[in-house]
Amino acid sequence: MGNQTVVFDNPPVILSSYSVVGPKEGQGPLGKTFSKVWNDQLNGEKSWEVAESKMLQEAMQGAIDQAGIPKDQIDVMLAGDLLNQLISTNFAARQIALPLIGIYGACSTMALSMAVGSMLIDGGFAENVLVGVSSHHDTAERQFRAPTEQGTQRPMSAQWTVTGAGSVLLGRTGAGPRITSATIGRVIDFEQKDANNMGSAMAPAVADTLVNHFHDLQRKPAEYDMVVSGDLGAVGLALAGEVLKQSGIDMGTKFTDCGVMIFDASQDVHAGASGCGCSSVVFAGEIMQKIKMGELKRVLLVGSGALHSPTSALQGESIPGIGHAVVIEA
Repeated sequence: MGNQTVVFDNPPVILSSYSVVGPKEGQGPLGKTFSKVWNDQLNGEKSWEVAESKMLQEAMQGAIDQAGIPKDQIDVMLAGDLLNQLISTNFAARQIALPLIGIYGACSTMALSMAVGSMLIDGGFAENVLVGVSSHHDTAERQFRAPTEQGTQRPMSAQWTVTGAGSVLLGRTGAGPRITSATIGRVIDFEQKDANNMGSAMAPAVADTLVNHFHDLQRKPAEYDMVVSGDLGAVGLALAGEVLKQSGIDMGTKFTDCGVMIFDASQDVHAGASGCGCSSVVFAGEIMQKIKMGELKRVLLVGSGALHSPTSALQGESIPGIGHAVVIEA
């Protein structure tokens, strides 16, 4: 439909969801909505990277167990994380032992994986698809910014990478909310270079995806019970709202952000949360629960990603952004 949106003839069902988070996330306002909360960042593992992989493994196995579907009936696993060569995903997949398609969309990976998984099911290429996405505060800091041991001062525009893994199991048939459409985003770059201000780097891409989504489907924001971005944080959410307003789209009060929802001001996270684990655990927990309880009928989830690397940052490159959207309906 239109420029960038696909509408599914046979909308896939979200059969189950499961989320695992670290202690800081468990202490936040959404703490009771997560399936499992770890007591510390390592959870008994030898490194943060190993801990993240185990967290992702736990989330995906939890989604399988919750759905009650034998593993041999799952055709493929779509999973991703933030680390180089998707090491969290690959090592978790080594234990899950399902066919794997590794996906990297930075912090937009949850929405992108759900979109691709829905295409596989609607296209007749799979019956059941397992989606899993993770991030870890300490692994991300070590790779993208400064090691936490260094104690670097964070500016107020900085966001706190979520330690969390979220998973959903998609099926061709069954009971549950359905993914009815997906809008694949374009890479948008406004030449922002500050890795401590990710929200402003991603905001134009999220706004662009939303403009195209509403245009393609001839819909208005008011037709959704919730429009939620992945991890723009407070700075990026405000900027995206301004860009949309300049495009003639008033988002109203239903436009929010997973990075704003997961923490509160007392937790010293500055502009909010980030990381692809952010939208994955908020969606698998809070949003899925509200859909199941009937509080939300139609949700537009827009994953937001900053497409940079440690190498590109050191070479002075800007930070391109991208946004991928999926519509979930009860």
